[in-house]
Amino acid sequence: MCKRCKTKPVIKLSSGESLCKGCFLNYFEKKVRKTIRVHKLIGKKENLLVAVSGGKDSISVLEVLLGIYKGNKNIKVSALLIDEGIKGYREDCIKKTEEYCKKNKVKLNIASFNKEFGFTLDKIVKGRRPCSVCGVLRRSLLNIKARELGATKLVTGHNLDDEAQTIIMNQFRRNMDASSRLGPLTGNENNNDFVRRIKPLYFMPEKEIMTYAFLKNLTHDFNECPYNIDSYRNQIREMLNKFEELYPGTKYSIVSSFMEILPLLKKKEKVAKIKKCKICFEPSSSEICQKCKILNEIKSSKH
Repeated sequence: MCKRCKTKPVIKLSSGESLCKGCFLNYFEKKVRKTIRVHKLIGKKENLLVAVSGGKDSISVLEVLLGIYKGNKNIKVSALLIDEGIKGYREDCIKKTEEYCKKNKVKLNIASFNKEFGFTLDKIVKGRRPCSVCGVLRRSLLNIKARELGATKLVTGHNLDDEAQTIIMNQFRRNMDASSRLGPLTGNENNNDFVRRIKPLYFMPEKEIMTYAFLKNLTHDFNECPYNIDSYRNQIREMLNKFEELYPGTKYSIVSSFMEILPLLKKKEKVAKIKKCKICFEPSSSEICQKCKILNEIKSSKH
């Protein structure tokens, strides 16, 4: 029975509270609003660009933002989809995203690996770690397009599970520098070459997002990318899911305690001097950025 209105529940939260559809949707949207407010993710005047993939997380965060800022002329919300060129997967995601954006009158921008880099992920993935290559190229393209489109913030669908996994992975690998760059708001506000990124779903568990997407009829399936074979992250995911099952609230505890030490990490870790890549002139911590190193390696392997 729903704890708040005594009707039939649809979900049991990690706190043990059971909620019906109406109470859950209200709870979900209020929690996202609180994250935005407490962590000052969105100002009074913004041009928000949501990085969408067609999956539950990105469509859910877009749906919530459209609801929160409906009628607000000072907050513009549009979407950006990166087409990596994954046959049998990305086409369906593009179709679903186009349908959603058309229905909700959201401007959808699409950028592709093939157009920007001259190849699809499918063509260059053999013999390489697909997630590593895609991650670097995708992040770079998101930043470039967000800047070109005049976005003041780039919105991503990262959730509580994602962040808990990354925190633990960084701890196990002793990568404090990477940890210092985490949090619901990232990027340097004093560097115009980088568009700051925000994660409104930062404290939302994957289970709750799946429920929200299902109840709002946002997506009918939750297919993952066929190249999602990061065995290390998958092992961390399985471990945390097991702990969450045995000790509800584990993921939230990891992220909330991390948030307490994040300011100290940011002070301790030296911020690398940002240079300009000698090849593409995009911001980089080294003479040649990771994107160009990958592109050069791919170009060399073709000869």
